[in-house]
Amino acid sequence: MEGEPTRIMIAVNESSIKKYPHPSISCRGAFEWTLEKIVRSNTSGFKLLFLHVQIPDEDGFDDVDSIFASPDDFKQMARRDKARGLHLLEYFVDRCHELGVACEAWIKKGDPKEVICREVDRVHPDFLVVGSRGLGPFQRVFVGTVSEFAQKHAECPVICIKRRADETPRDPVDD
Repeated sequence: MEGEPTRIMIAVNESSIKKYPHPSISCRGAFEWTLEKIVRSNTSGFKLLFLHVQIPDEDGFDDVDSIFASPDDFKQMARRDKARGLHLLEYFVDRCHELGVACEAWIKKGDPKEVICREVDRVHPDFLVVGSRGLGPFQRVFVGTVSEFAQKHAECPVICIKRRADETPRDPVDD
């Protein structure tokens, strides 16, 4: 439709180096690239859609032994996870508001590869932007890659942004 903003979904995740609520190097780079190369000064022509997918732990307790868990423990952890996810999204939403770019943000739980593609099907963005750690073939086998999966399965164009060489941590699996 004429006059409607271009809707760009950006998948965001937390840093594995700094932990919550800091954005990962890759998703922060994808966001900054989108602002610099696509949005530029046309802030009213775009709407950014931020999706953060939280990966649930098998028992929900990260490193804590769940055998001693009470129902209140589960409720407390659910509140903590939600707060951490909201805090992460706050970084992106605040930046958009500073620049005058319309945005939405939400959290889902599950396998990021599947959830991102399912949300693309549900929301129908004009395209999806994902960050990439630039893992080699050996590392991809063990770590997996959300960006490759999205490129193959998402029902919209996918732009994959590699992190810059100067941003690569000592262990390339970190982000």
